[in-house]
Amino acid sequence: MNNGLGLLILLTIFVFGISLIFSALSFAPWVPCRSRDLARIFKLAGLKEGQVFYDLGCGDGKLVIYAANHYKAKAIGLEISLPFYLFCRLRKIFNFKADINFKFKNLFKEDLSPADVVYFFGMPETINKKLCAKLKRELKPGAKIISYTFSLVGWTPKIIDKPTPNDLSIYLYEV
Repeated sequence: MNNGLGLLILLTIFVFGISLIFSALSFAPWVPCRSRDLARIFKLAGLKEGQVFYDLGCGDGKLVIYAANHYKAKAIGLEISLPFYLFCRLRKIFNFKADINFKFKNLFKEDLSPADVVYFFGMPETINKKLCAKLKRELKPGAKIISYTFSLVGWTPKIIDKPTPNDLSIYLYEV
């Protein structure tokens, strides 16, 4: 391998690595939603055709694609990690008929006012120090919030879904 190609590979790994670390520190590390939890999440969401669904820190885009394909929702995924964003863009190619939009964007810079349903997995400190205020400020009355695993401090969940001790909690809130 010549030095130029080796340097390019090393630089690419460095950029992707920094991107992953930054995204983990800004909101949460990537923890994929378990496929078996999709039905529980979307039952709580009550998503209807044409509604706007946001996944904050969408990772591999699984929920965004599911919302668009199964519920005919306008599904938007926000991702700040470049490798995951590029992977989502690649997945969109195979789901071109669905109303899917992936944005390479910091979720704190996105206006969430069009959202009917907002889903996220975030670390408790970040959720409660930064995200809760944004949700209160921007979401319209009746908008639903789905938090995977962690509750929102100071908010009363409408439903806590945890069918068995081995299941992760899924919290439903309504604005």
